[in-house]
Amino acid sequence: MSLFSNVAAATAALLGRSAYQAAQPSPFGGEIDDDDVGRIRRLMGGQIQPLAQSQTRWYLSDLEMAEYAADAGEIAPAARLMRAARKDGRLSGVLSTRTGGLVRLPKRFTGDAEVVAALELGHEEYDASVRSVFEEMFPSTELALMAADGVLLGVAVGELVPVEGRDYPVLVRLDPEFLIYRWNENRWYFRSIAGTLPITPGDGRWILHTPGGRMVPWQHGLWRAIGRSYIRKEHAQLHKDNYEAKLANAARVAVSPQGAGEFQKESWYQKVMAWGINTTFAMTPGYDVKLVESNGRGWEAFDTTISECNLDAIIAIAGQEVTTTGGAGFQNSDIHKTIRADLIKDTADGLANTLNTQGIPVFVALRWGIAAIESRACIVEWDVTPPKDRNAEALSLVTTANAITTLTAACQAAGLELDVRALCVRFAVPLVGDGASQPLAAVAPREPLRLVPDEDENEDDDSAEFEDDEDEVAA
Repeated sequence: MSLFSNVAAATAALLGRSAYQAAQPSPFGGEIDDDDVGRIRRLMGGQIQPLAQSQTRWYLSDLEMAEYAADAGEIAPAARLMRAARKDGRLSGVLSTRTGGLVRLPKRFTGDAEVVAALELGHEEYDASVRSVFEEMFPSTELALMAADGVLLGVAVGELVPVEGRDYPVLVRLDPEFLIYRWNENRWYFRSIAGTLPITPGDGRWILHTPGGRMVPWQHGLWRAIGRSYIRKEHAQLHKDNYEAKLANAARVAVSPQGAGEFQKESWYQKVMAWGINTTFAMTPGYDVKLVESNGRGWEAFDTTISECNLDAIIAIAGQEVTTTGGAGFQNSDIHKTIRADLIKDTADGLANTLNTQGIPVFVALRWGIAAIESRACIVEWDVTPPKDRNAEALSLVTTANAITTLTAACQAAGLELDVRALCVRFAVPLVGDGASQPLAAVAPREPLRLVPDEDENEDDDSAEFEDDEDEVAA
């Protein structure tokens, strides 16, 4: 059994591989590490991905055909459509905020201390000018591209390419245009230059990112909504350009007098036709030159369609439009920020789960051995907490500390004792120490409070006599 077969067996439990596992060897092609595949790759300079095909004109009928193809397991038409849609600057800008900005947020590693230190090499106590092992193994650009594929198509694929001189590979994102899903096998394949290769997630070579779900992830991608908006916007833009090109130059009208001869008319028309920059005309009475410009408003229909398509794409990716367009609405609320943070966290959690089950275990296995996958567990997550929320948390802790100080003094003056730990637990204040993990003790019943008036005061005065009932104190 090869090293990658052992890695695949060890990561099966982490991945919960109840899907994408063939019951028998694939009839469609060999494995990515076969000698024949390696020989072909060497002839192509190590390339495994075929030349991508670009389609420059799209129609709504093409979107319908892409839907039918995706349902049959062919992702190529949908992937080509999304590659074409990235020509739209507004779409690309909003998408990059959700993906490119995400993978460059601070990362937190949890787990075995030695693995964490190895992945973070080049940060914090180490030389900050050196890229960490994690960044070398999972470049931010490749992660952003895979995250974008996951958002748009619901599925993304990458390869962990071995690097000579290192004990860890590097992630290379592959174009999802060449992904195929075989329903009869419940397995994904990649159409490579060496044939159709089966994909086994977590085997040390393949990374399969499916934020759209294990089953039919393409049904939960944004490509259908964004594809429709992109196609309509492209057509509206072309029609608008055609409209403007026809009406950009005003029509020139040459007027000749009633009694002018044919030769005079023709000569006059030729002069107006030759109208250029800084042209001047010397006219006798009866001759005239005019410009006729369009006063129609047909262009408004195209602008309306373009605006609607832009809005559809923004809402599909960001969940709202306020933080993108700066438009009116929700001025006194943080609901739009909450929605956007929720989408970013969803993308971050999905990408982190893929790396934690298919990427980091490979690094652990290659450096410390297959058995270390379970004994040296380590996970990564992106910190997507908005800075404003951290400020609010800090202010909350300061307010809690002031309240505890004031209440402690007040209770001491009354001969009482404040349960500081109970307040800390209630307001989520982190605690350390021997009693930090102990359960809260039951509150002992206390004697009813009794306020006795001074002897020199009038005992008949009802306002000077108070006595609390035991039931009221208990309540």
